[in-house]
Amino acid sequence: MLRNFVAIVAFAVSLPAIASAASLVAKVDVSQQTMTVIRHGEVIYQWPVSTARKGKITPRGSYSPQSLSRYHKSSLYNNAPMPYSIFFRGNYAVHGTNQVSRLGRPASAGCVRLHTENAAKLFALVKKHGFKDTRIVVQN
Repeated sequence: MLRNFVAIVAFAVSLPAIASAASLVAKVDVSQQTMTVIRHGEVIYQWPVSTARKGKITPRGSYSPQSLSRYHKSSLYNNAPMPYSIFFRGNYAVHGTNQVSRLGRPASAGCVRLHTENAAKLFALVKKHGFKDTRIVVQN
């Protein structure tokens, strides 16, 4: 039990170091429902997002993108459109949404939703910087 606690604390302490090593960081603040995009240590964008609504979760942590899908449709939620999807943990992704009126407050089933124009910008940046040089950090 103590070993697990030590491992969790060590991981939490290392999050800033992991994120700062990447040239592109998309930092999601769940409590503020915002994403801050940092390139080479400089903030270049800050956007409203929607993360998990009550009863759902958006996983916290620091992730490298796993895959990109320009025209993705959800296999879990009635083929809902997920344009410019950047998958970072299993079925969890940062993606565009047509429900822009909900941005800035929790509304998703766990993904991080962005205005589609902003999702396209982030998608292009991830393609340019590559998976190894990009971090998606989700925190409270």
